Amino acid sequence: MKALALRCGLLAPFVVACGLLAPSLCAAVPMTGPLPAPSAVEADWQGPLSLPPRFRNHCVIDFFSGRHYCSNHCGIDYQFYYCSSRSFGCCRIGFGYCDGYRQLRCHP
Repeated sequence: MKALALRCGLLAPFVVACGLLAPSLCAAVPMTGPLPAPSAVEADWQGPLSLPPRFRNHCVIDFFSGRHYCSNHCGIDYQFYYCSSRSFGCCRIGFGYCDGYRQLRCHP
């Protein structure tokens, strides 16, 4: 017990000093203005109503999430994503997104 109390007594000043120094280090970073816009426009999921009518084929409800999606002839376990008239296609269910340039990307 005495050893534990002695160790806590020795650590207390160190903890207090770190607590006083940490805020001063964080305050030294200058603010540069508002945060930049996120790079992804549409993430993870697109429902049937967000697709143009010609791509609303083979729409079903995902068993795990309960959300609707369309595969548009992509095959089982794939979802159709539409980012722009020049960028659309198939990705695994829930892994597609449109980046800041409205280009389709498929995450792992």
